[in-house]
Amino acid sequence: MELPEEYLRNFVEEYAAVTGRGIIHHLEQLAKPLKGIKVVHVNSSREGGGVSEILQKLVPFQQALGLDARWEVMTGDAPFYQCTKSIHNALQGSSIDISEDLLDDYRRANRENAERLGTLLEEADFVFIHDPQPAALIEHFPLRRGKWVWRCHIDVSHPHKPVWKFLQNWVARYDASIFSLPEFAQPLPHPLYIIPPGIDPLSEKNRDLPAEEVAGIIPLFGLDPNLPVVLQVSRFDRFKDPLGVIEAYRLARKLTPLQLVLAGGSAGDDPEGEAVLAEVRRHVEEDPHIHVLLLPPSAHRTINALQRAADIVLQKSLREGFGLTVAEAMWKGKPVIGGDTGGIRLQVVDHYTGFLVRTPDGAALRIRYLLHRRDRLSEMGERARRFTLENYLLTRHLREYLALMVSLVHGSRGRIEVAG
Repeated sequence: MELPEEYLRNFVEEYAAVTGRGIIHHLEQLAKPLKGIKVVHVNSSREGGGVSEILQKLVPFQQALGLDARWEVMTGDAPFYQCTKSIHNALQGSSIDISEDLLDDYRRANRENAERLGTLLEEADFVFIHDPQPAALIEHFPLRRGKWVWRCHIDVSHPHKPVWKFLQNWVARYDASIFSLPEFAQPLPHPLYIIPPGIDPLSEKNRDLPAEEVAGIIPLFGLDPNLPVVLQVSRFDRFKDPLGVIEAYRLARKLTPLQLVLAGGSAGDDPEGEAVLAEVRRHVEEDPHIHVLLLPPSAHRTINALQRAADIVLQKSLREGFGLTVAEAMWKGKPVIGGDTGGIRLQVVDHYTGFLVRTPDGAALRIRYLLHRRDRLSEMGERARRFTLENYLLTRHLREYLALMVSLVHGSRGRIEVAG
């Protein structure tokens, strides 16, 4: 969708007010040799999950800088999403054997989407394919004009080998790949780029809110105003370890009064979400101090208020490509207790912007420490916000995409790591 020119100008000026004019000038200089080029991003979901949140602002920002950028979402049926969820879990290390029938559904969905997107992808100067779901599209474009880049958002440091081999059949055909961390990168016959994601500071989920709106979130969900709030925001996914979060809460509560909020939603490409949510609700056992909130994909402002109202934010993932919710909480001045894995390690500087933990006992220990040391909680929160401003905003993320495109246009042959 083409956005009005005035909207795009205002869009850029809003970011200049947050990051400074120098950052925006740098982006404008990088974008100059790319003006007018056709860029298409393809993923598997319009709402729900970090990829769609990134694209909702990355694409308009590219348009504001003069690129002819578009975002397309592939379509699929239930067997396709069942297959891609299994692929997702296998790439993150689960030993999963996927039936040939499901793999055929994967191939068929990619073939049908290739027919639908046809000329658009064939004539684009750059095509960014996000994650495994649309990776096989490339097979159907032997006459493609532009550069195709596979962008992997998940932790593939130790993939289940048969599934990686299946996917690699297509990924190896791309002109480049992007991973969020160096340890995620797999051997491939093309340039590899290391680009961590970033959050949008001006989105409904991250912009400043009136104090009364933040305070109003407590009675809205029946929270106890006299108890500290420990919060985890994430999809209901086993890799987010919601049961481990509940165990950590119970261990901490033995010595420290508090309440737990598990807030999440569903994504159209995740068929396991309902089963995990049901498991979480059974595990809660009617504890009045655990609040399980199933929120719609549009509840960005609600999540913003919850993160601001929380005393401590958890992201106790077992595997994590990056973890946008970590940067979101840190941007709001909250210390984060995160799983010692993947992209969380990039963001949570242990004992400085939060704590890294591996077990529910470790998380409980850190919860109690911060709730009893409010001075440390405030100091960590201030450092977390500053660290996010300097390293994990959308403007830095966009800068690295532009640098990648410039390098591919000019025929970069080696591996490039663009530092934050």
